[in-house]
Amino acid sequence: VSAWVVLADALEKYRCPALENETQVLKYLQEGRKDNVFDINLEVDLTTKSGATKTITKTNARNLLFSYPQMLAHHSITGCPIQVGDLLGSGTISGEDVGSFGSMYEQSTNGKNPIPLNDGETRTFLEDYDTITFRGWAGGEDGEKIGFGNCSGTIQPALDLA
Repeated sequence: VSAWVVLADALEKYRCPALENETQVLKYLQEGRKDNVFDINLEVDLTTKSGATKTITKTNARNLLFSYPQMLAHHSITGCPIQVGDLLGSGTISGEDVGSFGSMYEQSTNGKNPIPLNDGETRTFLEDYDTITFRGWAGGEDGEKIGFGNCSGTIQPALDLA
């Protein structure tokens, strides 16, 4: 995950407003600024055991409902012992259409509609030996781009403990 650890200062010029929250947040989650998330493009590829690869989602961190400072405040107010160096993940980031949904569960309508892959296979959920690769970057339109690199993981079969 080292490529995904990017200083907030490097992303400062990519600040943008988060999604509009229709619910009034508690006082400790209220922020003094509207541009409280970052414009980070995110893509996820699924590669099957046969090697066929398809980008299954393209979304953006501007689709967050809560900012990272809000997430940190929410964790810490409940007594979570967050310390310097701890990693904080946002969870699923979904856009408004199927191609930008952040989870296969959403994309497959709760597993009812298989996601077509490039080799004729389909998926509703990940299978053994499927590899997921995350990519993220900010900018790029004017030539300046902050890349987060690739972060990949492969589903391994369950161990036979018998």
